[in-house]
Amino acid sequence: MMTSDRARHRIQRRSSATIGPRRGDRPSHQGESLRADATVDCGWGRMIFAHTFRDNEALARTICDEVEGRRNLALYVQDPHVVVSLAPQELFLDPSHTYRLWLSTYRPARVLPEGFVIRRLQTSRDAEDIHRLLTTRGMVSADPELIWSHRRSRKLTYLVAEDAETGSVIGTVTGIDHAEAFGDPENGSSMWCLAVDPQASQPGIGRALVAHIADHFLARGRSYMDLSVMHDNTAVIRLYEDMGFERVPVFCIKKRNAINEPLFMGPRPETRLNPYAQIITHEALRRGIGVDVLDAENGYFALHLGGRRIVCRESLSELTSAIAMSRCENKRVTHRVLSAAGLRVPRQQQAGEAAPNEAFLGQCGRLVVKPAVGEQGLGISVNVSTADELDQAITLALRYCPEVILEEYVSGDDLRIVVIGHRVVAAAVRRPAAIVGTGRHSVARLIDKQSRRRAAATGGESRIPVDEETRRCLRRQGRSLEDIPGKGEAVQVRETANLHTGGTLHDVTAQLSPVLTKVACQASRALDIPVVGLDLIVADPAGEDYVLIEANERPGLANHEPQPTAERFIDLLFPQTAGSS
Repeated sequence: MMTSDRARHRIQRRSSATIGPRRGDRPSHQGESLRADATVDCGWGRMIFAHTFRDNEALARTICDEVEGRRNLALYVQDPHVVVSLAPQELFLDPSHTYRLWLSTYRPARVLPEGFVIRRLQTSRDAEDIHRLLTTRGMVSADPELIWSHRRSRKLTYLVAEDAETGSVIGTVTGIDHAEAFGDPENGSSMWCLAVDPQASQPGIGRALVAHIADHFLARGRSYMDLSVMHDNTAVIRLYEDMGFERVPVFCIKKRNAINEPLFMGPRPETRLNPYAQIITHEALRRGIGVDVLDAENGYFALHLGGRRIVCRESLSELTSAIAMSRCENKRVTHRVLSAAGLRVPRQQQAGEAAPNEAFLGQCGRLVVKPAVGEQGLGISVNVSTADELDQAITLALRYCPEVILEEYVSGDDLRIVVIGHRVVAAAVRRPAAIVGTGRHSVARLIDKQSRRRAAATGGESRIPVDEETRRCLRRQGRSLEDIPGKGEAVQVRETANLHTGGTLHDVTAQLSPVLTKVACQASRALDIPVVGLDLIVADPAGEDYVLIEANERPGLANHEPQPTAERFIDLLFPQTAGSS
């Protein structure tokens, strides 16, 4: 059987991917010559083009010559086993796959952004936003000044996704032009640092960024675009394969350092914990504090240093007394304690017979109905304004607790303040889950897309539930799960801003007013609790108006990056290690 031209072309392309350009090869574009021992400083470390190196010893030395806090990455290593053997205590083979998009047969994807725009780096603020986004996604980032210095670079290209309504940066990707970097005879390019804000409500941000950087290199006449992806990142691999990327036999070598430790040491016991516990155990291990996982499913672990041992459940530790915990756990008790301390709280009463319930609704106009004991937003109904809604909301709350609270609804921003050791560490405005229409997908489909992104970013801790409360929120807007919102149209799908039900969190620590800072510290002392997340409704985080709603004895510290919540928590538990932060 004769091999078709198409099949022969694919075989030739895949074969070339294993070879790479060698010194002395003729470059494929004018005015450039192949650069030996080629590297590109990307800020997070150096991108090392291994196939341009004179010998393996020089390559191994270059990989090992790494600045602290950065990581070098050697790609296109032709003899990975040999290079690692030259420094086996320092080097390791990266457990990632390389995928390639052949631009010679690629057709522009024409992925049209919906609710956002894709553009190049334009301002120093963009550089700061890129740094912030990569840092919050747990990636090693470059200094904003270095990113900004590359704005006119032909080697490096930075693209950002900008929210069309708010102007905030919600995604980024970096491209490297191999032809410009070292006169690549294969005329290639590569894509790095793809990151999407997990709180962005628009669908398809990652796909649009990949498509736009591919279009960019296609316009430059490049032959292919490569990328590296962790072998177990199945969701992202599925996206790349759907876009036409093919896996190629290309290997990457990195240095054994603290940043790369999970890649060459394998998963630690504490990686079985949820993100709220992991952020604490990682900080403890960084300081040399021992970690024993007691119950991974429920987030229990013990920290020990010298003769001191403290058991924690996420941010709840043995330092929080049973009395303080019970004051926060029961929302009616919390209300009484805060009110007695002279702090502003909303009107509240326990749900009972229909007549007094409806009378209280008439007094307040709108209500929040919630279980007296509960967490994660379960059983809560917000902005209840009719007798029928009130009855349904009480029935829902009773599923979670036999005691139900009716509370005056107060409009404003939902503000979470984290207080550790009676000092404010972080403040953030929480917003309810919302989706952005595409003109093609139903509300239910958009909720599913948004939920998958939120779940992937939070270890499964945040999803938008499709339940009666979601349906009620939609009905109030004259909508249903089957509706197809117009392109760019925002639709709120929950009334509560709880992160476990898909809410988003936006840092305002720097803007928090002295009045609200004082109120938060006063509340933590009234409750006599060392670590607490306080929920307030405010007109403006920088203002003075507030109403205190609840106190959470186990606030999620992972939700407030880049604020140093885990650092301050460990300072509280092990003050002798405070200088390690």
